[in-house]
Amino acid sequence: MSSAPSAADAVVVCPEQRVEAAWIDYNGHMNMAFYNVAFDRALDHVYDLLGIGADYVAEGGGSCFTAEVHVNYLQELLLDDPIRVEFQLLDRDAKRLHFFEHMYHAEQGYLAATSEQLAIHVDMASRRAAPFPADAAARIDALFERHAALPRPELAGRTIGIRRKS
Repeated sequence: MSSAPSAADAVVVCPEQRVEAAWIDYNGHMNMAFYNVAFDRALDHVYDLLGIGADYVAEGGGSCFTAEVHVNYLQELLLDDPIRVEFQLLDRDAKRLHFFEHMYHAEQGYLAATSEQLAIHVDMASRRAAPFPADAAARIDALFERHAALPRPELAGRTIGIRRKS
């Protein structure tokens, strides 16, 4: 009998990063803008795995543009803290990717931030949305199938607003 993959077996674990000195703000912790930088660097790794990364863009056919991002800042990171980002593909279609990233302190294990994003594949000649090439679409579909059994992240789909007590 086959069981569903565990989260550890299915998510894409991106190369470890460290909080850089230039990322520290006057509060003494990683500035909010650099969480996006770290998430984006992790995404570059995933795009490379899918064949839609830097080499693909250099060939001139297409690229992925970020259309929407929702970041939750949960616990601060400090200078030189090690960062582990895990990627989960939530959905995809012919032109778009909807995904979720969890950022952890790589040694202490706490969840520092999450990022939910929607990306659009763009034909670089026309600068318009276009379907992924067939080989990339096949890799994306395979990753989606691998991630389909994973639970939906708790913070996925959150909206921004002030919660009022009744």
